[in-house]
Amino acid sequence: MPVNLLDFDLEGLAAWCAGLGEKRFRAIQLFRWIHQKGVADFEQMSDLAKSLRGKLAGAAVVTAPALLSEHVSTDGTIKWLFDVGGGNAVETVYIPETGRGTLCVSSQAGCAVGCRFCSTGHQGFSRNLSTGEIVAQLWFAEHRLRGRLGLAAGERAVDNVVMMGMGEPLQNYGALVPALKVMLDDHGYGLSRRRVTVSTSGVVPMIDRLRDDCPVALAVSLHAPSDALRSSLVPLNRKYPIDELLQACERYLTAAPRDFITFEYCMLDGVTDTPEIAQELVRLVNGQGADGRSVARVPCKLNLIPFNPFPASGLLRSPRERVQAFARVLQDAGIVTTVRKTRGDDIDAACGQLAGEVQDRTNARERLVQRRGVIPIAAAGHGAR
Repeated sequence: MPVNLLDFDLEGLAAWCAGLGEKRFRAIQLFRWIHQKGVADFEQMSDLAKSLRGKLAGAAVVTAPALLSEHVSTDGTIKWLFDVGGGNAVETVYIPETGRGTLCVSSQAGCAVGCRFCSTGHQGFSRNLSTGEIVAQLWFAEHRLRGRLGLAAGERAVDNVVMMGMGEPLQNYGALVPALKVMLDDHGYGLSRRRVTVSTSGVVPMIDRLRDDCPVALAVSLHAPSDALRSSLVPLNRKYPIDELLQACERYLTAAPRDFITFEYCMLDGVTDTPEIAQELVRLVNGQGADGRSVARVPCKLNLIPFNPFPASGLLRSPRERVQAFARVLQDAGIVTTVRKTRGDDIDAACGQLAGEVQDRTNARERLVQRRGVIPIAAAGHGAR
């Protein structure tokens, strides 16, 4: 079966080409044709030796998952649905902004973490994506948009990638790191490490590995200042509680391209948005845990995310006024705080809404029901709906 060359970072491609008896510079040429020019037909790669093109014709392909649908929001956001086989589809979102284009990339078909406020987790988990399936989302979007936007050679449509789509990237580590290297490589997309962000719900050992293997910008789904509340929203907190997570963030900053971690915080009506919780969050950021013990003090930016409701969550979006009041508490305490602007919500492309189509092989829905029976939101002491 032919090898999909989107599965290789440059080092992997060079090793594969060496197996064909080709030198490294041929791999670089091939890598540039694929990623910089978006060419999938080897016969169009005019500066490759004819003998190499002959070898490639029978041994390799450059192919992305089939496009199932495209939806364009009134604000210019685009959501693509890709068929990744086995009854599974994943979603990718392009967000045009002044001065940059951001692509939100998926790493898994579904998600096993099961965060209460995320529709992907409610879909369950089917499988990890391959490196090629991750890279293909950028490959497809970049070259499709270049043509659509009429960009000149060398101009980028996508200059900011966030691994915030479907799935927990750090639970697909083996495929994630080569994909990141393709994004960063000057022979590929040449993105800055500051412009590639991995978002995690807090897989502590993998945060440490990413620091050593491929440090890019890091965003952490915090969502609560105490273990009791966070565990009811982000089940992974029971394995890696806030104290351990903050220590990992502190270690990550020794190699990170930025001097801060972005903490993502979902604003849930009556659950995470009260003045008391805002003060708890201030204390946490300043190095004091909910029980009064000292915790790692991590330089950070707080990104408050308006919740995007979906029926199965049983949660509501915080009123705008309460979000603004919550932000003021943090800002008055000297914490850099932003409120994420909701984009693409009319096409279900906003944060927490990506669901795709997933064959749930982990019985996530049943486990979520059981889990809530053990630790309901009300038990966290911050109010029930």
